[in-house]
Amino acid sequence: MEQNNTVTEFTFLGLTKSPEIQLLVFILVFSFYIIILPGNLFIIITIRSDPTLTAPLYFFLGNLAFLDASYSFIVAPKMLVDFMYKKKTISYQGCITQLFFLHFLGAGEMFLLVVMAFDRYIAICQPLRYATIMNRQVCYVLLLALWVGGFAHSIVQVALIVRLPFCGPNQLDNFFCDVPQIIKLACTDTFVVDLLMVSNSGLLTLLCFLGLLTSYAVILFRVRGSSSEGKNKALSTCTTHVIIVFLMFGPAIFIYTRPFRTFPADKVVALFHTVIFPLLNPVIYTLRNQEVKASMRKLVNRQVICGGE
Repeated sequence: MEQNNTVTEFTFLGLTKSPEIQLLVFILVFSFYIIILPGNLFIIITIRSDPTLTAPLYFFLGNLAFLDASYSFIVAPKMLVDFMYKKKTISYQGCITQLFFLHFLGAGEMFLLVVMAFDRYIAICQPLRYATIMNRQVCYVLLLALWVGGFAHSIVQVALIVRLPFCGPNQLDNFFCDVPQIIKLACTDTFVVDLLMVSNSGLLTLLCFLGLLTSYAVILFRVRGSSSEGKNKALSTCTTHVIIVFLMFGPAIFIYTRPFRTFPADKVVALFHTVIFPLLNPVIYTLRNQEVKASMRKLVNRQVICGGE
């Protein structure tokens, strides 16, 4: 297909036209951004600075916090700036860049949750072999694999989009660049592209989601006869992971596993999917993990003591 672009920038219609709702959303997003983003960075610092937090679980938790912190820079900063302007625009190149990193980091996090589920399965169901299977080299290989998988997923999205011609209109009914809204503006029949996008994003997301739920169901089935202490710890761990899975995959399934049509809830779901939930995910893990909380308290106490001397 020969590309024939006359569109050099896109205009966002935004989250809402109501000034009151815009102000409320601005305050909500800004509050989350300045409070929880530093919290995620603190999680990373805590895990890297505490020699007792060397287990694969904490290694992957630190990477989850890094991915979520990075992911929060893709949409939220420009969204907050756009609240100041009546006309909200982004260049064609900027839009493609935003889309690339949105899917690159989003898919990377999705694959990381799969890796964390595998780690918990080995730890709970095969504890005697855990140290052998989940050694440091294996952890690094799995981390590399999820980054490569995220890149491959994202580059396919971008490759399909950049081949489409855009000759106007250029209004995106959203507050950021994503595949469903961009496809609607193409000056050609996009039926095949729609199917490819659903397969690449929607089907992959749904399969990972079902696989994760199945793996945690197997874990719970395996520990049903364990001691009370072991069973409670497994239940706590699995509950935390399942919460994150629903927060991550629920909105993604809603957005990407159906034909690209507009629903009233789309923007609200997208707001939580791209801005709110990514900042909350590591916090939820931390609040339910006694070892990390204890390490964070020790780190704070050390800084207070050093600062007082």
